[in-house]
Amino acid sequence: MPYRRLCALIVQALALGLAASPAHATEDDFNIWTGQFASFDLSEDVYVRFEAQERFTNDADRLGQLLLRSFIAYRLSSRVNAGGGYAYILTDPIGPAQFNEHRFYQELNIRLIDAKGITLDSRTRLEQRTFEEDDETAWRFRNFVQLKVPISARNKLVAYTEPFVALNQTRRQRDGIGAWRNFVGVSVPLGVGIEMVPGYLNQQVFREGEDRSDHVANVNLFFSF
Repeated sequence: MPYRRLCALIVQALALGLAASPAHATEDDFNIWTGQFASFDLSEDVYVRFEAQERFTNDADRLGQLLLRSFIAYRLSSRVNAGGGYAYILTDPIGPAQFNEHRFYQELNIRLIDAKGITLDSRTRLEQRTFEEDDETAWRFRNFVQLKVPISARNKLVAYTEPFVALNQTRRQRDGIGAWRNFVGVSVPLGVGIEMVPGYLNQQVFREGEDRSDHVANVNLFFSF
């Protein structure tokens, strides 16, 4: 299949996901999410990644979630790497008391396409989620697929999709698909090894009763060292 046709099909699939309407009532919320991601090479084969994400929820008037994540990976080849990491997440919803999550995860990254400036990447992640407020472990699977396509000499269209699938049911998660994120934005190089990616992210959260649709102004900064 030609690369242009493949890319068009992926973008169409993302557009359908963004436009999809749930079968029943949905609560809408405007968010602003920011993120800072830094990657460091420790050797030719090993690298580490650190990130912080700030999520302003409830019409973006309060910090509803703070995420701090670390990761170390080994490059199995030029296109494949695998590793694991730890994340701390503070969630502070309106109404219920805030809770503290400690998340361990394993990750496999594969570059599926790299040709003519077009890249297609897959990130498969298995998470073990524990919470200070209870003693259960929630297992979750998520698969992130991201497409980048040049649209000018400096900029690329960035689009991704990522479903979140709970593998068991606990007090903190319901089994099955719990959320689905779709994003469209543009990469903006700011300097050597520095890139900003602003865009629109839609997150569908599937719940008992009324689902929630988060409309997110998302701006991420990426640093490579």
